Amino acid sequence: MSDLLTLSAEARDRAGKGASRAHRREGRVPAVIYGNKEDAVSIHIEEKRLVKELQSGHFMNTVVMLELGGKKVRTLPKDVAFHPVTDRPIHVDFLRISEHSKITVAVPVHFSDEETSPGIKRGGVLNVVRHELELNCDAAEIPEQIEISLAGFDVGDSIHISAVKLPKGVESAITDRDFTIATIVAPSALRSSEDAAADAEGEAEGA
Repeated sequence: MSDLLTLSAEARDRAGKGASRAHRREGRVPAVIYGNKEDAVSIHIEEKRLVKELQSGHFMNTVVMLELGGKKVRTLPKDVAFHPVTDRPIHVDFLRISEHSKITVAVPVHFSDEETSPGIKRGGVLNVVRHELELNCDAAEIPEQIEISLAGFDVGDSIHISAVKLPKGVESAITDRDFTIATIVAPSALRSSEDAAADAEGEAEGA
């Protein structure tokens, strides 16, 4: 389960592009808290701390407690806008949630047991189609990652969401199809040798 993250925030007294630019010059990032049937609140947070959390790779699927005016607001990051040239974060959207809200998050995938995959042992290559899974879960039980075992998978096999054991209470947000998460493909050398063998068989049958 992902840990709670606490960030200090200050209310924005002024709105508009000019005020936002002023905050950025001071090393702050404008943001907004919205949702849960309450009015939106404009805030700003420290850029250095935000950048550090973004680099962790887990920021977007972590519950963030925003300390604002002596109170803590439970939120989930929903969007981060970046400057098109410098890649600095320039705005963040935080969604208010209750402790046990049902939420949709993108959770990273981690593959294990490569040593027991016949396809990998033969020189096959893991082709990852989805590096993250969109999941519905309790806000207090967000998985840090989803581990998928490669044991038993051979060259040409595909791993679909139906083959993945999700944690209790966690469901795929995509329910209309059994989508592919990864495949094990043959490297060019192995593929060439198999194609040659297939051609030889075909010629023998033809003769």
